[in-house]
Amino acid sequence: MKEIGKSSGWNPSLSENSKPGKINWDEIINHLETGEKSLKSNWFVPIEQKKKILKDRAKKFAKESSSKVNEAENIEIIQFTLAYEMYGIETLYVREVFPLKGLTPLPSTPAFLLGITNVRGKILPVIDIKKFFNLPEKGLTDLNKLIILYSDGFELAILADLIIGATNIDLNKLQPALPTLTGIRADFLKGVTNDGVIILDGEKISKDKRIIINDEL
Repeated sequence: MKEIGKSSGWNPSLSENSKPGKINWDEIINHLETGEKSLKSNWFVPIEQKKKILKDRAKKFAKESSSKVNEAENIEIIQFTLAYEMYGIETLYVREVFPLKGLTPLPSTPAFLLGITNVRGKILPVIDIKKFFNLPEKGLTDLNKLIILYSDGFELAILADLIIGATNIDLNKLQPALPTLTGIRADFLKGVTNDGVIILDGEKISKDKRIIINDEL
């Protein structure tokens, strides 16, 4: 059992050089001075240093926030060619890219509707958007692919002359429409990249009434 009056810590009222009941003020002062020096050496931070620390933290936070914003504004596109121009469409609206095969023409339909095709058991209309854009014909080859667009439960296939691949672009760097991009092509436009890739709006294409002939094909 611990005896009353005894302590394992420092007791300012009792020491080797003091008598019981007498306070050693020199020892108290020395103890306080030692504690103050310890605080200054370990915990005290000059105001200028504090400002620098806060400024560095603010810069780091701003950089991280900016990085997250930029990441959110990037989109992935499928890049392809139509005639001799480069196009892109956001993969958000692309279900898949499918080879052009089994195309069945339909009589008495607009020129832009090449026909219908069976894609994994579903009959889809095949749209040649070059007809809308007044682009020169190149004819159908083995390189032609179908880009299957999907939006709000409706699907259609647009014809691409050649698939280049998938890439990311920054929406902030898209340029407005070029003077040569007029008519329906301008209606479908999302923007133009610095290297001249024309970005189309997949949602507008899949919902445009000028393209949808019969959603029960």
